[in-house]
Amino acid sequence: MVHVYNCHPFASQQIVPTEQEPGPVCCGGGALFVVSAGGCKIEAYDMGADGCPLICRFATMGTVQSILHSQIGDYLVTIEEKNSATYLRAYTNWRYQAAEKTRVGVRLLGHFLRGSSLRGAPKEQMEIIEIPLFERPQCVACCRLTGDLLVGCPKTLVLFSLRRQSLNARPAILDFERCLILHLPGLSPAQVALCSGYVAVQTELEVLVLKLEKLSGPQPYKSGDHEQEHSLVPKDMVTGDSLDAEGKSGEGAEQEGFFMFPRHQELLGDRARDCGLVVTLEYTGMEAETRGIFTISYLLYRRFAPDFFQGCTVEETRLHSLQLLPVFSSINQDISDEGEKRAEPTCVFCFFSLPNTGYVYSVRGGVELVSTYQYPEKAQQAVLTDVFLHVITKNALQCFSVRCASVAARAEDPYIDTTMKACPPATMEVCALRIQLFIGLKALYHDGHHIALVTAADVENPENAERAARRNITRKSSYSKPKEPTEESHGWNLYVINTVPPLQLYHEMVEYSKRYEETNPQSQSCLHLLSEAHLLLRAKLLDPLLGDPFPAPPSPEPDRPADGAPDRPADGAPESQTLQGAFRESCAQLGDCFSRYVQRDCHLALPYYKMSGLSVTEVMERNRPQPGNPAGYGKGFLFYLKHSLYEDTAEELNQETADEVLQVFSRTEASQLPRVCASPALVNGSPAAALAHLDRLEATAGPSVPLTLSKAALALRMGNLPLYAHHMGRHAEMLQVYGFIEEPQLLLHARGQQVAPTPLARHLRGSQDGLLVAALVALHENNKLRLDQADLLFQELCSDQTDVRASPQLLVDFWEALLMASSQEAVIQELLFRLASVYIDRLARRHTHVSRPLKTAEDLINSCSHYGVLYPWVSILTPAQSNVAHDHTEDLQKLQSLLCGPSLDAWSLLPLLEQLSQDDQAGLSVHVLGATRRGRYESSLQLLLDRCPQAIIPYANHELQDAHMALWWQKLFPELCERTRATGGQDSILLAALKETLVVVSMELSPLEFLDLMPDDGTAQFFLPHLLECSQRKLLT
Repeated sequence: MVHVYNCHPFASQQIVPTEQEPGPVCCGGGALFVVSAGGCKIEAYDMGADGCPLICRFATMGTVQSILHSQIGDYLVTIEEKNSATYLRAYTNWRYQAAEKTRVGVRLLGHFLRGSSLRGAPKEQMEIIEIPLFERPQCVACCRLTGDLLVGCPKTLVLFSLRRQSLNARPAILDFERCLILHLPGLSPAQVALCSGYVAVQTELEVLVLKLEKLSGPQPYKSGDHEQEHSLVPKDMVTGDSLDAEGKSGEGAEQEGFFMFPRHQELLGDRARDCGLVVTLEYTGMEAETRGIFTISYLLYRRFAPDFFQGCTVEETRLHSLQLLPVFSSINQDISDEGEKRAEPTCVFCFFSLPNTGYVYSVRGGVELVSTYQYPEKAQQAVLTDVFLHVITKNALQCFSVRCASVAARAEDPYIDTTMKACPPATMEVCALRIQLFIGLKALYHDGHHIALVTAADVENPENAERAARRNITRKSSYSKPKEPTEESHGWNLYVINTVPPLQLYHEMVEYSKRYEETNPQSQSCLHLLSEAHLLLRAKLLDPLLGDPFPAPPSPEPDRPADGAPDRPADGAPESQTLQGAFRESCAQLGDCFSRYVQRDCHLALPYYKMSGLSVTEVMERNRPQPGNPAGYGKGFLFYLKHSLYEDTAEELNQETADEVLQVFSRTEASQLPRVCASPALVNGSPAAALAHLDRLEATAGPSVPLTLSKAALALRMGNLPLYAHHMGRHAEMLQVYGFIEEPQLLLHARGQQVAPTPLARHLRGSQDGLLVAALVALHENNKLRLDQADLLFQELCSDQTDVRASPQLLVDFWEALLMASSQEAVIQELLFRLASVYIDRLARRHTHVSRPLKTAEDLINSCSHYGVLYPWVSILTPAQSNVAHDHTEDLQKLQSLLCGPSLDAWSLLPLLEQLSQDDQAGLSVHVLGATRRGRYESSLQLLLDRCPQAIIPYANHELQDAHMALWWQKLFPELCERTRATGGQDSILLAALKETLVVVSMELSPLEFLDLMPDDGTAQFFLPHLLECSQRKLLT
């Protein structure tokens, strides 16, 4: 049984001053349309004004069987009957009928009045558009997003698109274009629905939901014969009309007094294609070839069989109230009436109902059953909104809660159902907020904040009514002509009920929940009612028109009324701010429920309190137990408090609150005290009190590394350095590193995206910088510290250095240590570039170290594979007794070692090397190393011959091997010969280098090649021994 609350969602009611018993009724655009005068006249009433005054009255061309209003275009569409023929007509610009003697134009769809009627000033007139059809229309639906029209016929659905035509500088004229026909053999629709490409069809016991999607780009249109009707339709699903059309008599299936009913079936998503119903498309629009082609997706198929145990007869078991409801989110505020600029809805819901049960499905982004409604008594009609489900029975108007906001919130926000945000689940049991009694309810209509009800006293004999109902039952067609008003009818009324604003109803539901809390704090009704109130606010906040709630579309004519828009306030900002405040209050109330009373799902206290915007101090104030309360703090509050203290937060508690937090954890979860004491939120707490709590914990649970480090940090805050040294000396440094991994907040406190060092980290910088660097490297490798955060941390730790442009030495030590430990290629390349940049900058600027580095170049070469052993020729360029300072020698050797290593990309350093001059040996060595790593061996040889010829042979022996061996005789030998000749053979260094080169060349070349290589003016005595050695080696081989 559905839980019923006694809330008041209905504010007031008015009686519509209609003079005759109403026939078909509809509402939209703030107006109520009533068919009167035997179905030949339509009266429009203003639902938003007191007394519902008459707006206008106009005659129709036939007897109206059904009527529907479209918000887009502000037009009416009717199914009319005249002379035993059925017509479909649209009435546009009906508001002009408020003026007396207004012109009325009648035209056929697609045809416009020409000639003298359009000359001169534009005429204000209502237009009646005749919409021709091949079959008799049974039902009709309008898309509330596009204004398109869907017409249900016995075996087809016809889709008309709304057009705005401009003629001779006149205001746009509404028209329709028939663009698509959906052939549905085996289905005779009783109701249809259309919304943003979603199509729903309902028969007596079946519902089919399709999705029409347009393929991009022009597609060739091929017209052909339709598939054989009923080729895939089971015989038990073919209606009587279809059987007659195919010549099947159905003698056994439709005998007098016997009915064959199919079984229940539910097919969701792709499985709905197996329902056996073949849908065939026929393109009829003039632009069908250029606008692309449609594809059909089957979303939902549901078939029911009559249930004898639900209190309904077989004849009464039929579906009603088919509806497609779009729900937009706050991010989809750009809703346009034309073209592709129109935003897509976040969710689309499909509703349909049996006499005793209603069903709500979500059909966008996956099909699922959202809610099932069990009515207390047989329902006659129902209307789904984004806030409520309104249902009428014979004598009551019922208001149920819905879950549309819950589904839409999860579709919009990926952080729902995390520790950041929460929302009541869509699976939460629905409830009835109100059951309002009426007499003889017949019909229900909804528009905005208004509900229209038609009531009439039932004066028929019940036995005659039941007998008539049995006679009218047939499976051949689900279309039945509505009962026309008769003179014998009496006791009818037409009501307009105004609903309560969501914010007012929210406050009432909150007050209602307090009664449950006073009588039974553990009651689920309190949580359930607060959750319903929360969803009520969410539904309103999801409204895309909240920021500008009631925008009036611009009118081309000053005196022309807007398309169905009543007078409404223009500024919605105060409403938005009030709703946001109520929403935060609702989150706080739900957080209170989950933190105090609810044992299951107590973890939800954390996201709800976060969404409320309350500080930790305020939450503690709300959850402080009353004196004498044995229950103490709830599990949800402890869960919230724990995560709030452990997360990165900028909130700092005062001393009183911080000490209270320590008391809470000391009594409930003492094992968490080391981590709690390290939280940045407790920096103002008493360190002596915290140390006392930790001493008691160590006495009961035993010592641990995080506990000892926490006590050392507290001793440091107290200024007790001997006690600090005592605790720091109790464990080895490696164990302390593991302790910092467990409790990183001992060293750093996060402030959003930034981090700040703790007093312990500042003290370690001056006393145990190696331990500090090792701990931070471990934090980075365990994904508890990012590289950019480490940069900020060391910049603040070393903010007292004189040269603010240079990287602090401790940061460079961290990079070097991290380079040894890291295995991530991206991090390695970043560190290599940073270190090389620092070394080059220091060499270029002759920067003197403030502190000594933790690792020397020799240490890095021996312990890190990215630092290579220096090449032999490098030591010749920069000998140990060179004029480079000691600090710069370390940086130079580290840079040279990186260039000698296997990992550094030398091309990335090319712009940075311009800072170094080639005038000194240090810069020369780096330039030659860089050029060699880039494969520029010839330029390196040229540079060495010019600046340091004594290193040319060691360089060639090391670098000119394998593929580069030819450079010995192609580049080096000619250069040495030329330079030796230029010095007259007096340069001993060049002469020795030439002899070494001749030795290598004689070993690699043949005698003829060697002979061709010798210069013409060379001294035979000098070259002959090498030629002879080359010849002898050739003879031996």
